[in-house]
Amino acid sequence: MKILITGATGLVGSAIVELCQKKNIDVNYLSTSKNKIVTNSNYKGFYWDPSKGEIDLGCFDGVTSIINLAGVSISKRWTKSNKKAILNSRIDSLKTLRNGLDKVDSNTIESFISASAIGIYPDSLSGYYSEEEKAVDNSFLGEVVHAWEKEADTFKNYNFNVAKIRIGLVLSKKGGALPEMAKPIKNYVGAAFGTGDQWQSWIHIRDLSRLFLFVANNKLQGVFNGVAPNPICNNKLVKEIAKQLNKPLVLPNIPQFVMKLVLGEMSYILFASQRVSSKKIEEEGFIFHYQNICKALEAIYFSENKVKQDNAVSQTESLS
Repeated sequence: MKILITGATGLVGSAIVELCQKKNIDVNYLSTSKNKIVTNSNYKGFYWDPSKGEIDLGCFDGVTSIINLAGVSISKRWTKSNKKAILNSRIDSLKTLRNGLDKVDSNTIESFISASAIGIYPDSLSGYYSEEEKAVDNSFLGEVVHAWEKEADTFKNYNFNVAKIRIGLVLSKKGGALPEMAKPIKNYVGAAFGTGDQWQSWIHIRDLSRLFLFVANNKLQGVFNGVAPNPICNNKLVKEIAKQLNKPLVLPNIPQFVMKLVLGEMSYILFASQRVSSKKIEEEGFIFHYQNICKALEAIYFSENKVKQDNAVSQTESLS
């Protein structure tokens, strides 16, 4: 098995690469920086520039699965230029991959898996969304994900299985939302957003990387929600993070208008509510290692604390 990964150096991509290396799966990856390209026996980099439609066709050699994660982060102010970059980076990446595939023999490829996001689901405190939901959230993020998935659907014209994974809130100590949420809590200024009742459908980074490989290995097709089985409200998430950090929550919830002043339109992602089901991927046989938020956060912060303790012991031993 050999997997071509776009966005391999990002949070999710790095986790998938790490898992592939543990399982002795060869990885080709695409990079927009020629200086960052590495060539090893089982990890080879290739240059591409989706904004110009450029791609090194050697990236497809021997590949049996493609995992597409490419796209500019949404976690920055949604200015007109940033909105354009957020959308175009996703569409251009898929178009460049498709144009490349048209020029090579794609018969070795068995599956194509594209990242998506649960931001496509309508903002709702009462809804519980499965992959069958047809409505699209009336927001910039909803528009982006809808266009992203529509472009991914064009790969159904090839002779391989196409899947889309709608990713929720990814929990990792290495990046993403969790460190940003933990920062104010560590500094005694943490608080929930708005009413705190908004649903947040989350997933541990290790489960998400396993899920992508599970879809690839089993050649699944269609849409799958990349979320853990038990969504929680923002109030509870903030409380559980504070509990793991052993920090008190002393401030009242932060009003929506305050965050809008700070972040502009992008503040929408802090208050949007999407309670999303993981039932479909579980019915395919996928087993989540982290099914509840307490265990997920405990695993993340326990490993972090253990590293710190081990480093402290090593420093003490070196001085003795």
